[in-house]
Amino acid sequence: MKAVAEMFTMGPGNKDHHPALRCAVGVFVPLIALTLLGRLDLAVFASFGAFTGIYGRNEPHSVRFRSQLRAGGFMLFIILCATLIARGEHAWGLDATAYSWLLIVATTVVAGACSVVVAAWRLRPGGSLFHIFAFAAIASIPTQPPLWEATVVAVLTTGFCLLVGMSARVVKSHRTPWKRPPRIRHTPAERRAIWLEGGGYLIAAGLAGTIATLVGERLGFGHTYWAMVAAVVPLVGHSTRHRVSRGIQRIAGTVVGLVLLAGILWLNPAPWAMVLVIAACQFGAEMFIARQYFIAQLFVTPLALIATLLAAPVDPGLLLRDRIIETVIGAAVGVAVVVAPAVWRRVRVRQAALIEG
Repeated sequence: MKAVAEMFTMGPGNKDHHPALRCAVGVFVPLIALTLLGRLDLAVFASFGAFTGIYGRNEPHSVRFRSQLRAGGFMLFIILCATLIARGEHAWGLDATAYSWLLIVATTVVAGACSVVVAAWRLRPGGSLFHIFAFAAIASIPTQPPLWEATVVAVLTTGFCLLVGMSARVVKSHRTPWKRPPRIRHTPAERRAIWLEGGGYLIAAGLAGTIATLVGERLGFGHTYWAMVAAVVPLVGHSTRHRVSRGIQRIAGTVVGLVLLAGILWLNPAPWAMVLVIAACQFGAEMFIARQYFIAQLFVTPLALIATLLAAPVDPGLLLRDRIIETVIGAAVGVAVVVAPAVWRRVRVRQAALIEG
C-alpha cells in the first residue's frame, strides 16, 4: 500500500524549472536545426548527445562542468561503440537472429560497465539506464548514416549542452564561485558497493534482454532493449520498498504515457511540431523526475518513442505494443532482482532458526 501511495505523493521542489529548461533547450536547438536541414536521420545522435545536460542539475558550476564534461565524453564513446557494432552486423555477415543476441550480450556488458564508471565518478543521475538506451537504440538502427556525420552531430550537441549548462554564469546573481572540484576518493566499502551495483545492473539487464528476446521470437515483437532499460529502473533507490515502487511506477507511467502518445500520433504532427513535443516532454520529465517518477514517465514515454520514430519510422501501433510488453517484462525482472536478496536472507534466517531449534 505504501508503494501505491508513493505514486500519488509529490516530493518537494528544488528549482527544478532551471535544469528542466536547460535540458529542453539542449535537445530542441540541435533537433530543430536538423529538421531545417532535412537530416532527421541524424536526430537520434543529437538526442543522445543531449543527455549531457541531465547531469549535475543542482551542482555548483565548476562541479557541474566536470560532471557534464565526463558524462558527455563518456556518452560520445558509447555512441561511437554503438554505431561501430551496427556496421559490424553486415561486415560479419550476421543474420537478424544472431545480431539480436550479439546486441543483448553487448548491451548487458554496457549496463554493468557503465554503472561502475558512473558510480566511480559519482555522477547524478546514477546508473547506466541512459547508456543502455543510447547504445541499444543506435545499434538497432538498420541503416546507419555516415560515421563522420553522426559523430559531428553528437559532438556538436554535447558541446552545446556544456555551454547551456554554464549559461547561468552570464547572470551574476546565479553565478557560483568557480573552485576546483574536490578529488573523488572511495573507501573500500564504497568500492565494493560500486562493483556489487554493477553486478546487479549486469544481471537485471542480461536477464531481461534474454527473456524478452526469447518471448519476442515466439510472439513476434521487437525492441527487446526496452526491457533491458526498464529492468534497471528499480535498481535505483535507498530501500527495497522504494525500488519496487519505481518498478510499479515505470509500468503505470508507461501505460498512461502511451495513451498520451497515441493522441499525439493521431494528430499526425509535422516534423517541426514533433521536435516541439520532444522539447516539451524533456522539460516535463526533468521537472518531475526527482519529485514524482510516475508523472515523469508520462513525459519520458512519448519522448523516447517520438525520438525513435524520427530516426527510423515504423508502424506506430507496433511501436506502442512493443513498448508496453517490453516494459512489463523488464520492470518485473528488475523488481525480482531487487527482491531476491531480501527473500534469500529471510530463507537463510529461517533455515538457521530451524537448525538451532
